[in-house]
Amino acid sequence: MKRAKLAALLLSAVPLVVSAATVSTAAVAPPNASGVAGKGELLGFSAASAAAELALEQRFDAGVLAADQRGWLERLTAAPNHVGSAHDKANADFIAASFREWGWEVSIERFSVLYPTPREVLLELVAPTHVVAQLREPAVPGDATSTQTAAELPAYNVYGADGDVSGDLVYVNQGMPADYRELERRGISVKGHIVLVRYGGGWRGLKPKLAYQHGALGCLLYSDPRDDGYGGGDVYPRGGYRPAHGIQRGSVQDIVLYSGDPLTPGIGATADARRLALEDAKTLLKIPVLPISYADATPLLEALGGPVAPPDWRGGLPLTYHIGPGPARTHLKIRSDWNQKTLYDVIARIRGSVEPDRWVIRGNHHDAWVFGATDPMSGTVALMSEGKAIGQLLKAGFRPRRSVVYASWDGEEPGLLGSTEWAETHAAELERKAIVYVNTDMNERGFLLAGGSAAWRRFVTEAARDVKDPETGASILDRALAADRQRQFEESTPMQSTPLLRDDTQTAIPLQALGSGSDYSPFLQHLGISAIDLGFGGESDYGVYHSAYDSFDHFRRFVDPRFAYGVALAQVSGRLVLRAAQSELLPTQTAAFAQAVAGYAEELHALADAMRSRTAALERLLDDGTFVLTANPAAPRAAPQREARVPYLNFAALDNAIERLKASAAAFDAAYAASLVDQKPTAVARRERFNVALTTLEETLTDTHGLPGRDWYRHMIYAPGLNTGYAAKTLPGIREAIEERRWDEANQYMSIVADSLDAYRATLESAVAGEPAVAGNDAVAGEGAVAGSD
Repeated sequence: MKRAKLAALLLSAVPLVVSAATVSTAAVAPPNASGVAGKGELLGFSAASAAAELALEQRFDAGVLAADQRGWLERLTAAPNHVGSAHDKANADFIAASFREWGWEVSIERFSVLYPTPREVLLELVAPTHVVAQLREPAVPGDATSTQTAAELPAYNVYGADGDVSGDLVYVNQGMPADYRELERRGISVKGHIVLVRYGGGWRGLKPKLAYQHGALGCLLYSDPRDDGYGGGDVYPRGGYRPAHGIQRGSVQDIVLYSGDPLTPGIGATADARRLALEDAKTLLKIPVLPISYADATPLLEALGGPVAPPDWRGGLPLTYHIGPGPARTHLKIRSDWNQKTLYDVIARIRGSVEPDRWVIRGNHHDAWVFGATDPMSGTVALMSEGKAIGQLLKAGFRPRRSVVYASWDGEEPGLLGSTEWAETHAAELERKAIVYVNTDMNERGFLLAGGSAAWRRFVTEAARDVKDPETGASILDRALAADRQRQFEESTPMQSTPLLRDDTQTAIPLQALGSGSDYSPFLQHLGISAIDLGFGGESDYGVYHSAYDSFDHFRRFVDPRFAYGVALAQVSGRLVLRAAQSELLPTQTAAFAQAVAGYAEELHALADAMRSRTAALERLLDDGTFVLTANPAAPRAAPQREARVPYLNFAALDNAIERLKASAAAFDAAYAASLVDQKPTAVARRERFNVALTTLEETLTDTHGLPGRDWYRHMIYAPGLNTGYAAKTLPGIREAIEERRWDEANQYMSIVADSLDAYRATLESAVAGEPAVAGNDAVAGEGAVAGSD
C-alpha cells in the first residue's frame, strides 16, 4: 500500500491537523512562552520522572545500531516476500526468534485469508498491429536479487476479477471522477471498452472501480515515466527511478468499504470463521485489472487515435497522447487460483509493572510485493532495532509501567490483512486496553513525516525535538519545521496579497490527518484507538515502488546508504513507545484536538460557500452562452452540466458542540497539568481518573452505524475518502455529503458528529469533576495478556 502516503500525501496533499490559516499555534501550546515544552520537559511526566525517562532513552539509543539494520535488511530481502511465500514465513519466524532472544514474550498468530494468485496472464495489442506485452522485469546489472524470478509471482493487481476480454482501448488519464467528466464533455464513453489508466491522482483501487462503474470491460494500469521514471531522475541501475520495464504491483481491493480479508468483514479470519461467498464480497473488483510497465504501455499509446489528450493528461513518453477509442484494440486475459493463504502475525509483549492492562502497541508489516527493501523492510528493521534496544534495557532490570506490544504484521500489501484480522479478533480487549498504536511502514532519507490523532501532536513534537537529524546535527523537529516553512513559501506566489506561509512561529510538528494505506487504519478508524504514523522521506531517489527492483542493492545505493535514517526512525518511534508506556499521565493534549476540529469545521464552511459561489458562476456562464461562444468546432466539447443551487446548511449543532468542547478541553488540560505537580496522596487517584478517561477518549468519536454506505469505518473525524482512497477526509460524514451534494445527509451528520464531540467533552468533564472512573485501579491490576499461539 502507501507510497502516496509517505511522499505526496503527508507532505502536501492532506490538510494539517491544525489549520494554521485559522488556528493559532499558541492555542495548542503548553503553558510556556516557547509553544513547545523546553528541553527536558515531557508531556505527562513530572519533572523528576521526566529526568529519569530521558536518562533511560540515552541507554536505549546506545542499543540502536546501523550495522544491525543493514544485516537484517539483507537477510529479510534475500527472496520474495509475498503472502504465502516460503520466505515471508521464514522472516516471521526469524523476527519472532529475535524478539525471544531479546527477552520478549512472543507468539505467532495465524489467520486464513482469501489471497488469489495468477495462473495465466496475457495482454496483447491485436489491432492495428499485433504486439504481445512482456509483463516481466528483466535482471539489471548490480542487483543481486533481480535474477531471482522463479519464486516471485507475476506482476498483478490482487483482488481484481478474472476475465478474458477484448475491446477498443480508451486512455482515461488517471481515471479519477474529473477525468470521466472530461470524457463525457467530449462525447467519449468507455462502455464496452478496455481503459488504459496512468498511476497517480488517487488511490490505485479507485481506478478500476470507476472504470467498471462507467461500463469498461477491463483496466490496465501503467506507471508513466513523468511520474516515477526518467521524469524524476536517472533510472535504475544508473539512478533510483523506475526503468522502462518496471511494474507497480498493488492491491485493488475496495478498502474504502473495509480493510482486511474480503470474506470476513468485521470478524477475525480464524480457521473456523464464517465466510462470505466470493460473489457476496463487496471489496472484490468486478473486472480484470493488470499493472503494466511504460515499455508495455508505449505501443498501446502509439496505436491510439481519436482526440489529442488535454495538456494535463499527457505523460513523459516521446509520443502524442491520444484518447481513443481505438483504433488500438487489446485482448486481456487473467485466470487466478482463488485460494486461502495463511498469515503470520508476530506479536511480542512486555507486561507492564504497574498498569498491565494498558497497552502501547507498535507495528510494521513484513510482507512485500517482491523483495520489499524500502517497502516495508526499512521500517521492519527500525522496529527490530527498537525491540533489541528495549530488550537490553529489560536485561538490565527495566520494566515499563504499562504493557508494550510489538507487532510485525503479515498481509499488509493486499489490504491491511494481518493488522485488521488481529484487531477484529481482539476488538473487545483492545477497546478496553489499547491507549495508542504507533505505526511505521516504509522509510527513506529526509524529513520526518508524521500523521495521527490530533491530541498527540505535542507528544510527537517532543520526540522529534529530542533526536538529532543525522545529516545536519539539528533536531529532527527543527529540520521538519524548516521543510514545512520552505514548502509553504515555494507554494506561494508573488501575486498573493496574503502569503501562503501561515505561521512563521510554528513550533509544533505538522501532524497530518490519517486516511488509509497502512496498518493504523483498523485501530483508529474501526476501533477508535488513537494512532500515530511515522516515516522519513523527501530526499531519496526512490522510484521503484512495488516492483522487483525494490531490493537491498537499490536501498543501499539510493535510499538510505548509511542506514542513518533507519536509526533516526527507531529513536523517534522508540521514544514514543517508551514515553507512552512510562508517563504518569497519558501524554495527550485535548485542547489540540478541539482546535483541530474547529479548523476542520471552518474548512467545511468554506467548502459550502465556495461550492455555492461556483455553482452560481456556472449558472451565469450557461445562461449567457459563454460555452457556446468558446466552443471549438474542430474539437467538440460540451458545456458542463448545470448543477442545483447550494442551500445554506445548518452548522449550528456542529459549531456549538465545538465551542463547548474548546472550553472543556482547556479546563481538562489545566487540571491535567496541575495534577502532575500535586504531591498530595489524592493526586494519584486523580491521575488514575484522568488516565481512565484518556484511555477511552478516542473511542467516543466513533459511531456504531459508521459512515454512509461503509459501516466498518466508525470514526467520525478521520476516514479515507471514498474518492481518494489513501488521502484523509476529516469530518467525512459531513464533508463527503457536501462534496456529493447530498444536503439532507450533510445536515444529518452535523448532528451525529456533534453528538460524538459531546461524548468526548462529557468524558473530560466527568474526569475533572471527580465522578467515579469507569475502570479504575482494579482494572489496572488485571491480566493483560496478548492471545496467540506459536
